[in-house]
Amino acid sequence: MGRFSWRKILGWDRHPSQGHHDWSVHESRRRLLPIHREDSVESAIPAPEVTKVALRLRYLIEQAVPCELEEERVTQSHSRIITPKVIKAAKEAGGRENRSCVVFCLLVVKRWFKHQALVELWDASLHQVRAVACEVIAKQIIEAEDDIPYLLQSVLLKRYSIVVDGEATPPINVIEKAVDLHALRVIGSSGYQKCINYLWKGWLVQDENDPSSFVDYKDRDNVLFLTHLDPDRMRAPMYQNALQLIMSIVYLALYTGAINTINPGGDLDFVEILLYVFTFGFVFDELTKLYKAGYHILSFWNAFNNALYALLMVSLAMRLVAFSHSPDDGNSRRKFNQLSYNFLAFTAPMFWARLLLYLDSFRFFGAMLVVIKVMMKESIIFFALLVVVIIGFLQAFIGMDYADDMAGEDTIFILQAMANAIMQSPDFSGFERFSPPFGIILYYLFTFVVMVILLNVLIALYNSAYGDIYDNADDEFLALFSQKTMQFVRAPDENVFIAPFNLVEIFLLVIPFEWWMPKNQYERLNDIVMGIIYSPLLFCSAFFEVRMAREIRSNRTRGEEDDDTEEEWEQMASEVDFEGEGWTKKVAESKANIEDDPAVIEVRKLRDDVEQLKTLVENLTKSLNAKAESESLL
Repeated sequence: MGRFSWRKILGWDRHPSQGHHDWSVHESRRRLLPIHREDSVESAIPAPEVTKVALRLRYLIEQAVPCELEEERVTQSHSRIITPKVIKAAKEAGGRENRSCVVFCLLVVKRWFKHQALVELWDASLHQVRAVACEVIAKQIIEAEDDIPYLLQSVLLKRYSIVVDGEATPPINVIEKAVDLHALRVIGSSGYQKCINYLWKGWLVQDENDPSSFVDYKDRDNVLFLTHLDPDRMRAPMYQNALQLIMSIVYLALYTGAINTINPGGDLDFVEILLYVFTFGFVFDELTKLYKAGYHILSFWNAFNNALYALLMVSLAMRLVAFSHSPDDGNSRRKFNQLSYNFLAFTAPMFWARLLLYLDSFRFFGAMLVVIKVMMKESIIFFALLVVVIIGFLQAFIGMDYADDMAGEDTIFILQAMANAIMQSPDFSGFERFSPPFGIILYYLFTFVVMVILLNVLIALYNSAYGDIYDNADDEFLALFSQKTMQFVRAPDENVFIAPFNLVEIFLLVIPFEWWMPKNQYERLNDIVMGIIYSPLLFCSAFFEVRMAREIRSNRTRGEEDDDTEEEWEQMASEVDFEGEGWTKKVAESKANIEDDPAVIEVRKLRDDVEQLKTLVENLTKSLNAKAESESLL
C-alpha cells in the first residue's frame, strides 16, 4: 500500500534515530501497526506525571472494586459500584493540569489488571472485573465531555507515555491504545467514534511537519470545487480504502480474463501482463510493510495474500520456462504451459476470498470476518489435539505394517484412510486384512476419537465463538472499523501511491529523480503525478466533498456539529414548546424511576413516613408535657 515512503525504504532521508522500539512482548503491549518515529516525539505530559495519575487511578479502582463481583454489577446502567462519585474522583486524578491524560491512564491500568489476571490466576476474576471497571469509567468520561475540540485533540489524539524500567515508553494516543487493547466499550463510545469518523473522512489529518499530531482539515467547509482537487486528499482513509477496493476488483477482472483466455502456444497476452504487473506491485507493497513494521505486521490476511502472490509467481515462472522452449519442442512447451495455467486456476478461490479484505468496512462483512477470525483462533485447540492423536495412531499403524511384512508399503493407504476419517468419510474395508484383529480395532478407535470427540469439541468452540461475537456484534464491528482506520493513519507517507501505482513511484520517481532533485521540486512532481493517476477518483471525491461542505455550512448555521444529520423528527422540533404546553410536567410525573430499585424507593417512602410519625409523636409528647406542667401549677 502506498502509505509508506520509498524515500525512507532506500535509505535516503532516513533519520539516524529511526527504528522500532518494541519495549514489551506481552499481549497488550504489542502494536497493531508499529511505526517509526523520531526521538523528538515526546509525551504531551511528562511520563512520570502520567504514571502517577495511572497509579492513583489503579488505587481508586482497587478500592471501588474491593472483592470479586459479577461483571454485570459494574457494567449495568446506574451501577452502585461505579457511581458518579467514583467517576468524578477519576476525573480529578490528574488534577486540573493533567486531566487530559486520565482516559489514557485508565487504559494503561486496564492493561495492568489484564496482565495481573494472567500472573495471579487465583484472583483472575477479580482483576478481570477491575479491568472492565477501567473501561466503564473511561467510556463515561468520554461521553460526558461536552467540549468536542478538547475531547478530540487533547484526550483522544494527544500522545502520552508512562515510565517502564526507568524509561519512557513510546508515546501513543487513546485512539491507538484502545485499538491495541481491543477495549470495546471505549471504542463503542460516541466521542471515540466521532474521532474515528473524522479521521476516516480526512477531517482530521496528520500535520505535515509533525506526523505524530493531528490538525483540522480547514477546507472541509469550502464549497469551491477546485480546492478539493488536491492529491493530498488521498491520504484520507476513506479514499484509500475506496481505491484499494477498486484495484482489487480490477485485479479480479484481470485474473478472470487471463484464466478464460488460455494461450496454448505459451505466449503472454496483454491481460496476463497486466495481471502480473499488478502482482508485482502488491508484492512490493507487502515487502514494504514488512520492512517498515517488521514481523508485527504479519497477520492472517498478510499470510493469505503472500500465499496468493507466491502461487502467481510460480505460475509466471512456469510460463517463462515454457516460453524459453522452442516452438518446435511442442511437448515441453505444452507441459510447462499447462502447469502454469494449473497454478493460475488453483488460485481462483483465493482471488474471490481476497475481496473480503476490502469489504470489511461494511457492517455485514465486517462482523462475519470477526467471527471467522475468532473461529480460526479457537480451532487452534482442536488442531493441537488432532496433531497429537494423529501422531499416536499413525505410529501404531506404521508399527503394525512393519510387523506384518517389514516393508512399510501401506503408509500411503494409512495416511489416506486417516484423512478420510477426519473428513467424516471413514473406510473400514481395507483394515480388515491389516494386522487382524488389531488394525480394524485401532481404526475404529481412531474414528471414534476424531469424529465423536474432537469434531464435537470443534463444533462447540465454533458455537461459542459465534455466540460471543454476535452478542456484541456492533462493538466488534466498530473495533474492526477503528482498526482499519488506524492502519491507514498510523503509517503516514509523504506521497500516497497505492499498489500497483507504487511501481510508478519506485521506477519513475524515486530511482530517477529523488536522489538529486530538490525537495520542493520533487514534492511538486509527486503532486503532478498523483493528480494525473488519481484524477478520476479526485473528481469524484471533490464532488462528494463539495456536497459535504454545503451540509457542514448548513449545520453550522443551525448551530450543530459538522457531521450532524437532520432527521425527520428534528425538522419541526423547534416549533413545539413542550414546556409551555405543560407536556414536560406530565412526562416527568408519568416516567418511572430507573435509577433506583423499587425496593429502595419503597424504603425511602417508609423512612419519610417514619420521620413524619416521629415528628407527630414528638409534638404530641411536648404538648402533653406542657399540659401536665400547667395543671400541676394550678
